[in-house]
Amino acid sequence: MLNQATPEAARPVPVASPHADDEARLAELASYEIEALRDDPELVAIVGFAARLCGVPVAQISFVERDRQRFLAGLGLNVRETPREVSFCAHAMREPQLMEVRDAAADPRFADNPLVTGPPHIRYYAGQPLVTPDGTPLGALCVIDHAPRPEGLGALHREGLAVLAQAVMRHLTAHRATLIAVRDIAQREDQLHTLADCMPAIVWSSDPTGRMDYCNKRLVDFIGSEDGTASAVHPEDRNRCDQAWQHSLATGETYEVEHRMRHVDGGYRWLLSRAIAMRDSEGHILRWFGTAVDIDDVHRLSEARDLLGRELAHRIKNIFAVVIGLVSLEARRLPEHREFAAALTETLRALGRAHEFVRPVGGDTRGSLKGLLEVLFAPYGASEGGARVRVRVTGAEAAISPRAATPLALVFHELATNAAKYGALSVAKGYVTLDIADRGDTLQLLWREHGGPPLLSDTAIAAATTTGAAGEDPGFGSRLVEMSVTGQLGGAWVRRFEPTGLVVDLTVAKHAIAP
Repeated sequence: MLNQATPEAARPVPVASPHADDEARLAELASYEIEALRDDPELVAIVGFAARLCGVPVAQISFVERDRQRFLAGLGLNVRETPREVSFCAHAMREPQLMEVRDAAADPRFADNPLVTGPPHIRYYAGQPLVTPDGTPLGALCVIDHAPRPEGLGALHREGLAVLAQAVMRHLTAHRATLIAVRDIAQREDQLHTLADCMPAIVWSSDPTGRMDYCNKRLVDFIGSEDGTASAVHPEDRNRCDQAWQHSLATGETYEVEHRMRHVDGGYRWLLSRAIAMRDSEGHILRWFGTAVDIDDVHRLSEARDLLGRELAHRIKNIFAVVIGLVSLEARRLPEHREFAAALTETLRALGRAHEFVRPVGGDTRGSLKGLLEVLFAPYGASEGGARVRVRVTGAEAAISPRAATPLALVFHELATNAAKYGALSVAKGYVTLDIADRGDTLQLLWREHGGPPLLSDTAIAAATTTGAAGEDPGFGSRLVEMSVTGQLGGAWVRRFEPTGLVVDLTVAKHAIAP
């Protein structure tokens, strides 16, 4: 029966040479950290099944160490270990397959063994080697009886013990793999913590509820301890920070806020705090990871720059007033230039309004296209009594930079001035519509006059479409619009005269006006 073919799953695993280096074997055994598996439920179940399979009162999983054999899980013995020199398993683990001692009292190797002559009075022993995948013997899965068994085990029992021994080794291998993974994770965490401690920024993490569970050394260096982080935030900023954080926890949106935090020196410094959520495959938040960067120097520099900007804006506003005053004085001295002086004064005032819009003295910087147009058109905005808007702006909104305010102001001041002198705004019932359309990389601004005085005959309209207003060569105003639109706003413009009034189609590049 021993020569019958053994199923693949039950074939013995490779075994080491009986002369395998014991120091290397002990090192391999130590790598499994078997003490953590003492009375492991799966191993206990295996030895229980082995005892029932073979019909014996005792079954053990034994590992052979330098001076002892240790029973990791077992049935029928009240001891946890015995000296190595009396171990049956020390012999069994060196065998290529199941070692069977049918009558220990009659076996010269074991007849005088204390485990035979005294408790537990071993008479029958069968041990299946526990061998690593690379052939290193560690111990044995054994079954023991108090009476001899001259007939030994049958083929099914042998096969069963081989399968159970393989299950033991698979469990140990999985356990060691877990240990290696845990150590690797711990090592990586240590590396990440070391890296985080080297960063100049505060680094922290929290659970999904927002409870902080990690911070790097930078936080301790900054406020002096790991505790009291919330109380270190400036009292004026706490409510704003808390509201932003609660919003992020509720929505999963990125948390980002500038605030002051008390420094270890007792003063407050500005920080930029930011946190993002880490999610699982289903989108559930697993953790929050955040940083806080010291921006105090940058913040103070920005404050100084804003102060300088406000001072410059105030001085520029005064310069506009001085220049307008000088032009008015010259106009009174030279009456023949009064019309030119009036036009120049209005242009300067429009530029002043545009500058005040993007750089308001004593306030925050603003910058929206519709907001600028509202300021520019305010002098033309309503009919008598304020009952009707004369310049109606509709369509898309866009942010603008201070550098774009001047050319935009020049263009629309010119159009509004001409409309007030010659076009739709020169009569009570006339009005202008300005529609803003987003065309991707550009904005289209369509200026259309309605209800103005009759312009030209059909023949003259056709001529004016190609030669300029009223069939004349383009004047200074047209050249000013051309220079502003094509030169500074990265766009183009087309002017045409229709029976209902002037139509101007302007296109400006978004990148040319963006902040």
